[in-house]
Amino acid sequence: MLEADLVILGAGPAGMAASRRAAEAGLSVLLLDEQQRAGGQIYRDVERAAKTRGGILGPDFTKGLDLVRALEHPKIRHIAGAVVWQIEEGTRVAFSVDGKASVATGKRLLIATGALERPMPVPGWTLPGVMTAGAAQILLKQSGFVCENAVLAGTGPLLYLVAAQMVRAGTPPLALVETQTSSDLRASLAHFGGALRGWKYLVKGLSLIAELRKAGVRRYKGATGIAIEGEGKAEALVFNANGRHHHLACATVLLHHGVVPNTQTARSIGVSHRWSDGQHCFVPEKDIWGRTAIADVFIAGDGAGIGGAVAAALAGELAALEIARDLGAATMGERDATAAPLRRRLDGELAARPFIDRAYPPFSEALAPADETIVCRCEEVTAGDIRRYAGLGCLGPNQTKAFGRSGMGPCQGRYCGLTVTELLASANGRTHDDTGYYRIRPPLKPVTLGELAALEDGLNNDEAKEPAE
Repeated sequence: MLEADLVILGAGPAGMAASRRAAEAGLSVLLLDEQQRAGGQIYRDVERAAKTRGGILGPDFTKGLDLVRALEHPKIRHIAGAVVWQIEEGTRVAFSVDGKASVATGKRLLIATGALERPMPVPGWTLPGVMTAGAAQILLKQSGFVCENAVLAGTGPLLYLVAAQMVRAGTPPLALVETQTSSDLRASLAHFGGALRGWKYLVKGLSLIAELRKAGVRRYKGATGIAIEGEGKAEALVFNANGRHHHLACATVLLHHGVVPNTQTARSIGVSHRWSDGQHCFVPEKDIWGRTAIADVFIAGDGAGIGGAVAAALAGELAALEIARDLGAATMGERDATAAPLRRRLDGELAARPFIDRAYPPFSEALAPADETIVCRCEEVTAGDIRRYAGLGCLGPNQTKAFGRSGMGPCQGRYCGLTVTELLASANGRTHDDTGYYRIRPPLKPVTLGELAALEDGLNNDEAKEPAE
């Protein structure tokens, strides 16, 4: 069994920043991450990619180099390729690396599992050739592959960034089909004061749009009726915009309408969550340091609410400071003195978030898909099925498992959960909080019987080695 003062799940911005801050306070840190290299999704494979594709991916991406290099500290043990599949007793973590299971335990646990792209179920979204914009960006970061003959559809700043990166790589997208409307922009002006505080993000967004305009990339705004057509693969994107019906022939469709916290790990140990109207998703309940109602468990980064990479790193540092105080490695005065400038920076980073969230809301037609649209890809459950279950008395996502197996596939509801909640809440006239979410049970990821058996043998051997009293 591995032991450390602090076990951290996820080597993205929050996990990396927390690791270094905790290590500098004198705590031993065990950092577990599924990827083979630190960086998370936002800084994925940054040490390799920055050398060859830094100019394409941009300075915001290469900033991740400092966080990755900061993991080189004697108090930090980073285990790559670690698939966490169970947490018990608060801070006891079971994980596997290359098919070999292990257990780690810490005095404190920090969950820094980041975000997921919000699924965008529209007609044809399950066809080959359709993927998320984030997935296309991962291909570019990790392998230098750029999707050709592609159309980007949805809403949110990531669409502009991915499109600009494709332009820089010499393979611009055919078009951007955007779902946000002029009324969304007008409504977002209520938060313009915060946007001015976060003016750097406004400037960044405008510069990306200017880059796309210069490259001649077509943009369609206020799109409705989005569907992907094709026989056995994506062949065209159809939609309505500016009073006209459009048909764009393409080989790839990249969908995106925001990101949401990855709450599976926190939910599996009973951390309470609440619905956020601003971000239109569930977020975990925690205090200003990231501490949950489970006293030894903290959450930081986008897994606690979407704020972006810089905000995630700052939240990770703040959590580490409180954990250090908690474990006697720092006084309250030392914690507060170090935290004050970090918290000011965090407030500045989050100032523009309400403006961005309102200006780029999720695509309403994907939140309430047509009856024939598949919402649970694993079990091929449609939106109409979910509405039918509601008509039969189904009130929450957990009941849909019994009615029709939604959420019981390999993804365990990661990609259909929010859509199922939306559909049931609307059909039953209940709030999202009352409707709830799937109950997450271990294993969080697939694990073999061989791994379980080997783990049990390993634990028994460890116990046998302990000296008798």
